[in-house]
Amino acid sequence: MARILIVEDEEKIARFVTLELEHEGYQVEHAADGRTAVDLALERDYDLILLDVLLPQLNGMEVLRRVRKHKDVPVIMVTARDAVMDKVAGLDAGADDYLTKPFAIEELFARIRVALKRSEAVRAASGVGGAGARASMVGGAAAGIATMSPATDTAQTAAAPSPATLAVGSVALDPDRREVTVGGSPIVLTAREFDVLALLMAHAETVLTRERIAHEALGYEYAGDTNNVDVHIAHLRAKIEDAGGVRIIQTVRGVGYVCRA
Repeated sequence: MARILIVEDEEKIARFVTLELEHEGYQVEHAADGRTAVDLALERDYDLILLDVLLPQLNGMEVLRRVRKHKDVPVIMVTARDAVMDKVAGLDAGADDYLTKPFAIEELFARIRVALKRSEAVRAASGVGGAGARASMVGGAAAGIATMSPATDTAQTAAAPSPATLAVGSVALDPDRREVTVGGSPIVLTAREFDVLALLMAHAETVLTRERIAHEALGYEYAGDTNNVDVHIAHLRAKIEDAGGVRIIQTVRGVGYVCRA
């Protein structure tokens, strides 16, 4: 079963979450301050970290930055700080999810399951894409040396766009390569940001409810909490507009969002 590090300075909350997770079969360890959390996270291998923001010695953001320099372990920030900018800052720093207190333990379980599944999928993809991809590139290069002529060199080695590429305005999304460009220039998205954008672009001109976005793109049941959906949308808008694109994700008040040029 997965091994989880809880970083929480409030003893009652830490104890409650620990007992609940252990009941679900997880192996749990606890750090009550930021410095201890960094030491444990770098010395040991965890499958996931639950990280508070307001911590003694080192705050959660600094803990996250230090851990991210060395490890890609999934991190869910669990904190009472619920301002949108706090959430954006946490996601920018490398958090995989952001849950505000107070929270339902069932929602925490759901987010943990999603984060662990995504982590497993990334590891599996990396394992397949590592040596296999390099071998494929070497083989392709060898074949190219034997067959290509100067006139066709560029044409044969250039990557052809995927026929499944989605386009709305200046934004193009390739679901096969998981790449997004704005005006032809690539932008970097997190896995969740990509999934949200892919869902919206695949249903361009159709209004999608927050419930649907939460379920299909973020992988959890919507329970009236718009925080994570709204934060990911805000993040996507900022990245697209910073790259020179126009706002293609529009808010439909009281319902959700629609993607249109």
